[in-house]
Amino acid sequence: MLTKVLITVKTYPTLSDKYGELVCTAGFKEDGNWIRIYPIPFRKLDYDKRYKKYQWIVADLEKNLADPRPESFYIKNHDNIYLGDVIDTEKGTWQTRKKFVLNKVYSDMDMLISESRDKQKCTSLAVFKPSKVLDFVIEPSEKDWDQNILSSLDQLDLFQKYENPFKVVKKLPYKFSYIFEDHNCKEIKMMIEDWEIGQLYWNCLERKESEKLALVDVRKKYYDDFALTKDLLFFIGTTRQYHFIAKNPFIIIGTFHPKYSS
Repeated sequence: MLTKVLITVKTYPTLSDKYGELVCTAGFKEDGNWIRIYPIPFRKLDYDKRYKKYQWIVADLEKNLADPRPESFYIKNHDNIYLGDVIDTEKGTWQTRKKFVLNKVYSDMDMLISESRDKQKCTSLAVFKPSKVLDFVIEPSEKDWDQNILSSLDQLDLFQKYENPFKVVKKLPYKFSYIFEDHNCKEIKMMIEDWEIGQLYWNCLERKESEKLALVDVRKKYYDDFALTKDLLFFIGTTRQYHFIAKNPFIIIGTFHPKYSS
């Protein structure tokens, strides 16, 4: 089914021994409802198929019947991805983005978790407004991908040809999280798995040539800027593996941060 989607989320790539390097993307259909597109071998797509955030795309989507989450679809043919307009912010177009993003906003985490466990609603994507951001946390993580998965990918790539030479994305050596309160003053810690924060770290590291200084700059952007001076909201989503079993199955998969006057 050809479906028009405004892309608002691209997660940092992960590795699968079955599918290779994958990205989860999500966004809004024209009717304002969420949709997830997964799996996507995003960096293996031809350059003219690689969509940006806040870009309209049209693709032939089909429901992923192996995934119980109602928002989950996959692209039947990656060659048939058609790119449309980008809603940028150069001319005050935050308002255009807000028409979709602010259509339904949660502020009660317990309510959202309850909806995720409801077999009828099974909510797995949402916009969330924290009442207060308490901190931005940086923690060390494994510096390298699992070698067993990398070996599987080497075998997988022997049978596939790509337009461009391909190297697996670097693994982020740190985990980034927000600590915040919902409107019930419940304190929540939630990991951020947005592609943008990963790319920001690598860009800062290239400029500063020091992990410590790079992390200082990441914190400045995500806490000093986004949390303290912007009208910050989170795009949050669940993973299929932990949707029904985790105490809180949601992670932050993107941020929405217009100025208060925008």
